[in-house]
Amino acid sequence: MKYPTYLRSGGTIGLVAPSFGCAFEPYKSCLDSAEKRFEKMGYKLIEGPNCRKSDGVGISSSPENCGKELTEFYCSENNDMLITCGGGELMCETLDYVDFDAIKEAKPKWYMGYSDNTNFTFLLNTICDTAAIYGPSIGAFGMEKLEPALQDALDIFTGKKTSVSGYASFEVESLKDEDHPFVGYNLTEKKELRLFMGAEETNRVPEFEGIITGGCLDCLANLVGTKYDQVAAFNERYKDKGVVWFLEACDLNVMSIRRALWNLDRAGWFVNTKGFIIGRPAAAWKQEMMGLDQYNAVTGILGKYNVPIVMDADVGHLAPAMPIISGSHVHVSVDTNITLKYR
Repeated sequence: MKYPTYLRSGGTIGLVAPSFGCAFEPYKSCLDSAEKRFEKMGYKLIEGPNCRKSDGVGISSSPENCGKELTEFYCSENNDMLITCGGGELMCETLDYVDFDAIKEAKPKWYMGYSDNTNFTFLLNTICDTAAIYGPSIGAFGMEKLEPALQDALDIFTGKKTSVSGYASFEVESLKDEDHPFVGYNLTEKKELRLFMGAEETNRVPEFEGIITGGCLDCLANLVGTKYDQVAAFNERYKDKGVVWFLEACDLNVMSIRRALWNLDRAGWFVNTKGFIIGRPAAAWKQEMMGLDQYNAVTGILGKYNVPIVMDADVGHLAPAMPIISGSHVHVSVDTNITLKYR
């Protein structure tokens, strides 16, 4: 696995929009505010041509334009790392226009984004054998005060931290809107992990480690069986270390979560698993349908591996979320909280 160089003091951050751009409120104001914050810290920023566009379908611009921007900015020597402008819906359509061969040969650099950006963070791991950061988009850094999770992300890509832990509380509904673009997290809920060893709930799971990868289940399920599905080769490369999977869902209901996991499982993705970290599902939070909830939707498929499954972790769309160095070797320890130590 190739690890990028940490962002140095005075370095340059490239901004790209392979999914949604920041063309309307509150995202436009958040982008402006975030750029001012980073510039005040001494960093330079370069916007890609699609960052403020909205002429695409489910993404900032056409798939061709988005794929070209992503390839050129990743391979460019004029920036030191990339942060995405946002998530979205149809970043998968850009993949035919991303030059993965050129990216594989380029000097590795950090790419940070989440949600729809799974279409690149995950493929950097599995196709290009390069680490990435599953973390916040640029607009999140525009809020009035940096939340601890955002400071953690900043400390990760600057090399000041090599481990992160979960947070005490989380939000179910954000207060951010056009009139309140800079508001912080609405932390109304106490975080409580649920732990399983295989399909059985438990009070404690053993520590586990391996190469961590994963992302948004909505996106991963679309990649199965396509030419971008190179998980078999990835598993073979890291069969001695094993794989820690982190998974979270955005729009999927509990039935869709179970179907998606069934799909990944039957494709052989989890053959080398050492454990699972499951984030709070956005649409399926506390949902029950025909005897299925967010827990047995997962354990009904993954329980057979008889490895630790940590659920309701600080990963995904119900903020705050721990920044994950996807592709790194991670050591996972769990009690009432979860700690990820990267190396």
